[in-house]
Amino acid sequence: MNGPGGGRRLTGVTVHAPLPDSRAVPRRLALLLPAALAACSVPARAQRGLPDFADLAERVLPAVVSIQVTSREGAAEPRGGPVERGRRGQLVQGAGSGFIIEPSGIVVTNGHVVGNATRVTVTTHDGTDYVARVIGADELTDLALLRITPRAPLAAVSLGVSGNMRVGQWVMAAGNPFGLGGSVTSGIISARGRDIGAGPFDDFIQTDAPINPGNSGGPLFNMQGEVIGINTAIYSPSGASAGIGFAVPSDLARPVVEALIRGGRVDRGWLGVSVSDAEEQGRRQRGALIMGVERGSPAARAGLRQGDLVTALNGEAVTTSRALVRGVAILPPGETVRLTLQRAGRAQEIAVQIGRRPNEG
Repeated sequence: MNGPGGGRRLTGVTVHAPLPDSRAVPRRLALLLPAALAACSVPARAQRGLPDFADLAERVLPAVVSIQVTSREGAAEPRGGPVERGRRGQLVQGAGSGFIIEPSGIVVTNGHVVGNATRVTVTTHDGTDYVARVIGADELTDLALLRITPRAPLAAVSLGVSGNMRVGQWVMAAGNPFGLGGSVTSGIISARGRDIGAGPFDDFIQTDAPINPGNSGGPLFNMQGEVIGINTAIYSPSGASAGIGFAVPSDLARPVVEALIRGGRVDRGWLGVSVSDAEEQGRRQRGALIMGVERGSPAARAGLRQGDLVTALNGEAVTTSRALVRGVAILPPGETVRLTLQRAGRAQEIAVQIGRRPNEG
């Protein structure tokens, strides 16, 4: 799975087509010509329903940035790169995208764009380069914040409400595809709530707006110019856009961004259990089945056991293992919660003091 920044793409079969015979080119162009002429003959009124993105692009592009990353060879691949753009000794360079969320110079991007960087440079829409500092990153949502120091306030955009978006609505993606600099593409929301196997917080917006390597970390705008997604991954047999892109929804990104601004890290709740969806005689039960309990964890101290079926968290129904993981993760460490569970066919409640998820920040 590599992304539009070069590190997260759901990979299909790659077919390398042979170079076209030069003798076949005129015929190919001739076959395309009638279609092009036919398109020109379509009455203007037939296209009145299509949106014009010119004003939107002009308004928001000043807040979209290109990101250049230098990483050391031998570390994990600099997944922000559209391709490996070159090597200088042991240094590998790549590129990604981002957007300015605060005029003082706070930039949102993907964590995989800057994860192993030794140097990060942000280029604003007017061509100004800034050396950037990584404020913090969150692995579970693949988000990161950068800080640059401008001489004057910068153009910025705000996070919208992704929950208000509907399948079929128009969106515009912006970023740095293939390292070319500020570019926009348009499309619609194809689906919501996509689980692509990236992690427990998968809740992606799917779009057919073309997203390519180098677009990682760039914004997905609604027609009001609000960021409703952060472009993160693509499904592609070839490595380029196949019309299936995925963006982290702004509703999921907002608390992460706020936490990173406050303290450079995201503290999440943790039980210390491994869980799976339960099945009984071929039918999936509603709940999260505890498969294991880590020694010394909050779950162990509270007396949770392997085989317990958790059915509710603080009175809210838990229908899947993913629901339990998410429900606990959004809680502040130290909070005591009430778990409802089935044990040996009997219902009971157990109080658990939530711990801090290890390896965060």
